[in-house]
Amino acid sequence: MKKLFYLPSLLLALVLFSCGGHSQKGAFTTSGAAPGPGQSAVQDADSNPNIVQVAVGSPDHSTLVTALKAANYVDALTNVGPFTVFAPTNTAFDALASGTLDELVKPENQRKLRDILEYHVLLGVYKTGDFVNGRGLGTADGRSIAVMVTEDGTVTINGAKIVGTVQASNGIIHVVDQVLLPE
Repeated sequence: MKKLFYLPSLLLALVLFSCGGHSQKGAFTTSGAAPGPGQSAVQDADSNPNIVQVAVGSPDHSTLVTALKAANYVDALTNVGPFTVFAPTNTAFDALASGTLDELVKPENQRKLRDILEYHVLLGVYKTGDFVNGRGLGTADGRSIAVMVTEDGTVTINGAKIVGTVQASNGIIHVVDQVLLPE
């Protein structure tokens, strides 16, 4: 009977030993240094570009890139996703009331700017053919946008016309001719 009592203990000891039951000091310690840059700092010229890399490479989206940086939203859109992003052109930002963008990129308005940018993002990939007339879709900021599809297949999002589409490694970008502003 004593042999049966020792057998489970012996097996447990063998399992712990074989699974690395001993401690490796310092294996998971931190250096105490500030965290490094996020995903946006990864340099990779060989892979398909992500949403932010596509925007950075587009001369028509330099204002959007500036807004993403000011809102501290670059790392979020360089992550795996998948995302659908409605990307206003520079001309769309220029159509905002005078001084609006200058006010939004101030550090004290970072949260408000980020809310506006999140209003341009859907979780998941929605290709142009996936949009259904009259459907509302939830945005990353928890609000909803309205989709309209005309008889000729033109898609608008809250009145902003999709004028182009670009596939990215972590989602899809629909270029729009207006900035989407939540009510």
